[in-house]
Amino acid sequence: METYLGRASEQTKQLYKVLLSKGYPKELCAEIAYKNMNTDYTATRMLGYLYRVTNPRIEDLVDEMLAILSDREAIIQKKELEHAQAVINDMYKNGL
Repeated sequence: METYLGRASEQTKQLYKVLLSKGYPKELCAEIAYKNMNTDYTATRMLGYLYRVTNPRIEDLVDEMLAILSDREAIIQKKELEHAQAVINDMYKNGL
């Protein structure tokens, strides 16, 4: 875990601390915060979930993590497709 602390964002560090404060195992907290929810977007979404849901079961916590990661992947894919479409439109408009 120490290798992640140096480059982790403040949101990620906060997520780790909140997970620990809720009594989840240290290894799980590190896995979630530093390996999976390590962007500001994903960490902020997970923090929001933790503030809304008082004490989720580990299964629910992992399920929410997977849902957030899936949403993030869908957003990335949408942006890539939008960029590709913009390039195609420019090619149609201006030629090769």
